[in-house]
Amino acid sequence: MRALSSSVGAVAGAVALIVLLGSPPATTNATAPSEATNIESPAPLAKAQTRFLSSTGVSRALGNLRAPLETGVLAESPADAAQIPVYGVPHEFYFSRVAYSGYGGFYGRGGSWQTDFPKADQIFLSFIDRLLPNLDAYLSEFVVLLDEPDLRRFPFLYALEVGSMSLSPPEIEGLRSYLLQGGFLVIDDFWGTQQWAQFEYEIQQVLPEYEIVDLPLDHNVFTTFYEIDEVIQVPNVGNGTRGGPTYERDGFIPMVRGIHDEKGRLMVIINWNTDLGDAWEWADDPYYPFEYSKYAYEMGVNFIVYAMSH
Repeated sequence: MRALSSSVGAVAGAVALIVLLGSPPATTNATAPSEATNIESPAPLAKAQTRFLSSTGVSRALGNLRAPLETGVLAESPADAAQIPVYGVPHEFYFSRVAYSGYGGFYGRGGSWQTDFPKADQIFLSFIDRLLPNLDAYLSEFVVLLDEPDLRRFPFLYALEVGSMSLSPPEIEGLRSYLLQGGFLVIDDFWGTQQWAQFEYEIQQVLPEYEIVDLPLDHNVFTTFYEIDEVIQVPNVGNGTRGGPTYERDGFIPMVRGIHDEKGRLMVIINWNTDLGDAWEWADDPYYPFEYSKYAYEMGVNFIVYAMSH
């Protein structure tokens, strides 16, 4: 399994997670939805037409380095460093982490979008490669910008620490267009009433006419692949390995909320007062409780299958 720790205990924990979660039936195809058979597949990405932020771009951008990148693009500034073309044959699924503006600027204090990056993404994808073997997934970290014109080519976006998110007008317009054209956004790892208020303000700039609702456990996002019968509060790795507490700030109760379009399709799923990303990242750590990783991976798989089938 890619990107996993080489320690015996870590490998044992990773194997246990795969075994207990269970691999899907051979006939399972997460990308062949009955509801989406008439949707036109996006055209292949054109060379030099996209500007998605690679891991190389992230590291150099954050360091504000003026140096040639591996792609041959010269990083004149943090903004330029993010504009790196992606070449090759596109995959059908990318774990697309959203790089958004926040308080303190894109790379300052507001750079909370990069929390747990890239390890959480890499570990998560190493498990997804086993749990959804029929999925043609790009098995490396992948970062996108919300004002990217080709954002709709990617059916799944992941954004975390949104309590410090402060979107620019182009980001608001880009995310709105993406969601209304069939995109799916997963929100994770923000806690308490203050961070909720900030996120709620931002998402209402994007989708002002759509209501945020609590998702009942009979919603099909909880049953697309695994049967989820309980919302579990997933703690950060420090609290998890210490045995608690599971909450942060005044976020005592975990909640899963969502925003649907006029046809009932879930556009945004909001995991509040929980940290699925840490459970993904530390699934190979024998000291991180298995129950949290198991739940987080079951939820993650369900998110992917829902995104690819709606």
